[in-house]
Order: sequence, then C-alpha cells, then structure tokens
Amino acid sequence: MADVKTTMSSSRPYLVRALNEWVLDNDCTPYIVVDAGIQGVQVPNEHVANGQIVLNISPGAVKSLVIGNSALEFNARFGGVPMQVFVPLQAVIAIYAKENGEGMVFGSEPGMPDPNGAGETSNAGGSKPKEDRPSGRPTLKVVK
Repeated sequence: MADVKTTMSSSRPYLVRALNEWVLDNDCTPYIVVDAGIQGVQVPNEHVANGQIVLNISPGAVKSLVIGNSALEFNARFGGVPMQVFVPLQAVIAIYAKENGEGMVFGSEPGMPDPNGAGETSNAGGSKPKEDRPSGRPTLKVVK
C-alpha cells in the first residue's frame, strides 16, 4: 500500500461545536476566549484586555449563533448596544464552562496560522534560553 498523506481540514470547528453542545447539555454556560488581534475578528474593542476577549455564547446571551467551518458569528448586546460579532475559528483560543472551567484550550494546527505567534524563535526579550536550566537530579519534597 502506498504512503499517501491525506490533508485533512481543521478539527477546531468540530471541537468547538461539540464542546459548546457538551457544556450546554450539562447545564453550564459556554465561554470562548478569542485572540482579538487575529485578522477578521469583529468584537467590541472596549472589552478587549491583553489582546483577548472572553465571550459568553450561551443561548440566553446571544442570538443567531452560527458555528461554521471557518468562523463563528452571532448577535449580542454589549452595554445595551447591539453588535454583530464575527470570529474566525483560528482566533478561538479556548472554550470552557463558566461554572467549573472544564473545556479545551486550542494549540496551533497544521495549515492554520499560530494565533499566539509561537513560531518565532528570536530571543529579543533577553530571557535565558531553555538550555540554562539547573543541572543535577530533580528533588521531591513531602508536603503535609
């Protein structure tokens, strides 16, 4: 049999839809964390902190939620002002239940840009490289 590498589509839209349904089925409130710096993200900028925004996507908080294969979109009110929110799925960093924090954080996927820019290898911040870890055996301590 020949080694044929099949390129698959992103699993993120399927996981976001499934986790949203799972959170709702467990009577919890689904929240998503969005990287507001990704191109195409349309969110209320006044609520963005540290380049991210957390959005409640429960049926009571949004109208017309559509989680497609490339983006999610819905209508919501922010401070009483209605807004159309549009989030490319590559900008979704995590989805979780507000009540207990259970959910999933997404990493980078092949074929999708890394939302965190983790591909950069420069050491411009002046921090020590990983090779400078202390040598020797690790130790464990009993904690009572």
